[in-house]
Amino acid sequence: MRAGRCRRAASTRLPATLLNALLFLSLVPTSTLLMIPTANAANADLPRPPDVARKPHVVRAPFGAERQDEYYWLRDDSRKDPAMLAYLGAENAYADALMAPLKPVQDRLYDEIVGRIKQDDSTVPYRERGWWYYARYEAGKDYPIHARRRDAAGMDPVAVQKLNDEGAPGEEVLFDVNAMAAGKDYFSLADYEVSPDNRIVAWTQDVVGRRQYSLHFRNLETGEVYPEVLTNVAWYTTWADDNRTLFYVENDPETLLGRRAKRHVLGTPASDDVLVYEEADDSFYMGLGRTRDDKYICIDLGSTTMSEWRCAPAADPREFRVLAPRERDVEYDADHIDGRWVIRTNADGATNFKLVAAPDASTSRKDWVDLVPHDADVFIDGYELFDGFTAIAERSGGLERIRLLKHDGTSEFVQAQESAYSMGLDANSEHDTPWLRYGYTSMTTPETTYELNVATGERRLLKRQPVPGYDPERYVTERLWATARDGTRVPVSVVYRKDFRKDGSAALLQYAYGSYGHSTDPSFSATTVSLLDRGMAYAIAHVRGGQEMGRRWYDDGRLLRKKNTFTDFIDVTDFLVREGYAAKDRVAAYGGSAGGLLMGAISNMAPDRYRVILAQVPFVDVVTTMLDPSIPLTTNEYDEWGNPEQRKYYDYMLSYSPYDNLSAQAYPAMFVGTGLWDSQVQYWEPAKYVARLRDLDAGGRPIVFRTNMDAGHGGKSGRFRRYRELAEMYAFMLDQLGVPAR
Repeated sequence: MRAGRCRRAASTRLPATLLNALLFLSLVPTSTLLMIPTANAANADLPRPPDVARKPHVVRAPFGAERQDEYYWLRDDSRKDPAMLAYLGAENAYADALMAPLKPVQDRLYDEIVGRIKQDDSTVPYRERGWWYYARYEAGKDYPIHARRRDAAGMDPVAVQKLNDEGAPGEEVLFDVNAMAAGKDYFSLADYEVSPDNRIVAWTQDVVGRRQYSLHFRNLETGEVYPEVLTNVAWYTTWADDNRTLFYVENDPETLLGRRAKRHVLGTPASDDVLVYEEADDSFYMGLGRTRDDKYICIDLGSTTMSEWRCAPAADPREFRVLAPRERDVEYDADHIDGRWVIRTNADGATNFKLVAAPDASTSRKDWVDLVPHDADVFIDGYELFDGFTAIAERSGGLERIRLLKHDGTSEFVQAQESAYSMGLDANSEHDTPWLRYGYTSMTTPETTYELNVATGERRLLKRQPVPGYDPERYVTERLWATARDGTRVPVSVVYRKDFRKDGSAALLQYAYGSYGHSTDPSFSATTVSLLDRGMAYAIAHVRGGQEMGRRWYDDGRLLRKKNTFTDFIDVTDFLVREGYAAKDRVAAYGGSAGGLLMGAISNMAPDRYRVILAQVPFVDVVTTMLDPSIPLTTNEYDEWGNPEQRKYYDYMLSYSPYDNLSAQAYPAMFVGTGLWDSQVQYWEPAKYVARLRDLDAGGRPIVFRTNMDAGHGGKSGRFRRYRELAEMYAFMLDQLGVPAR
């Protein structure tokens, strides 16, 4: 999915953002630096929003179509162009000035949000190869500490957690990410893998935010860090059984696509690494992992509409054999246990997917036998294999459930307690156990981890995420159904306080994503509580383009049906206003990445429905991006958006692309965020969008454009720093909606 390197200046120097702003302002004619009243509650005079040069540039399609893009010059792949950096700096300086009167509200929101986070928290331990693994946080620190304890008689997740709480000896720290991140503007420990003999750990890290990782090794017995470092790799790795051989995926340095699977032997230079497989088709992603029973290492290859798996014995991974050759419109993923393959697939018209079984030596679909047949009303989302049963993650009626299929053919469902909730498989690292671990949450229930003994029916509560100061009894969640303009019923999840009045006077924040078949399930958010406590309602619109209602729901919101995503969102807004959940002039909309595309589309199509729109890392320049195969992720996504080199897709994309459809009309207030080092939605998309929006907007409401100069798609690293950004965005929204700051 449209899934920084700048060092902070020394304290004796001006911050880089201010330097860039001053450089930009020095280039702007004095006559443009007029003072205008702010549109927020502070009513202080502020500089006029930044303006930036327009330079003629023609973007051509292969079949001859042409478009003018006057802000194309803002693209700089090196991120070094002084004029471009000056413009981003000027926008940040303007955002600072515009938001300065709301700083007390930002601080209050930040304190509230962080106050709901248990600072000395930890994850639920899980057991793997004789050790219990977990991550824990220490009070006041931004990053986790990853650690493990050796298994012993009587140990279970609760016992391990008790030892941790008591500070008992025996803990082995694998990574103190706080120390690793010290002095860095950005740091991410992406993943780590311990060798089968528990002696060596391999890990991947990113110090830029561009999701271009480096691979490192350490001996856990001696503490020695091995000298070899592999660069330009994907975040995931897999060990072979010999504890010396590691498989990894090498990324293309420009497109960031996983192109080559390689084999590295500890103690040898990276130049000696053996190429195991190279993918020639740029529309495919590449993954890597071991099967459930640890018997095979598999390279999984997938585009939007087809899959192919290649697997080799983990004990002797020299030859990777195709499980089933790729076929157009046939998707599958596989796992192995009890000497057979269990495969989830949409083959043979199984639109909502089915489970099939195949013999160990199978290399063709002709060997597949139905295990769980296709059901037009039930979407199979995933599965987990155990020695005595299979846990199947399903979706029905827009909600998740877990079905337990036993080897005798009987099945039962894990029970839920609320009308709108999210339930999913959790960390089940071992297959030879009767205990299934799963997670449960709702918009009023914090994340809860359970274990269920499938043999006896006993259920154990392992953890409910502590939320200091939060009382779930004060809040209500509902599952509603809005009727879209074409008659389709769209599920909506809503949460509010019990004293909320559905009289059409309240403020509302409506969220959606709606792309790539990603389902946005109703889960608890500690940050949203600050809005509910100020009298707002919060709604998730489960629009088409996701997969909440099965595969058809996804297919009806992509390619030449993409506009259903946008009209669904607007129709949900109208429904919630009619039903009294919000005043028609007090609605805010929020989306990020492909959800930011949604925000750009609705602001063009129905600007009068929204008082304020929040768009983070928005994918708003659809046509130009999809015409450029050098941009990361473009070629992978032709089956999501279409290939604009073909006229029918070009025309359809052009009809909704937010950047291309900006017009001279009154727009809502806007808060747009991006990261300079974003590899998934390049910074220049929102930068160009805001520049053109400022030219055309006839409404006069404030537009804030905030660029994080040292982060990528996910924003700042660290546990708490991201909440500073969220608090700023929320403060802007509350001010625009007229919600009391309290």
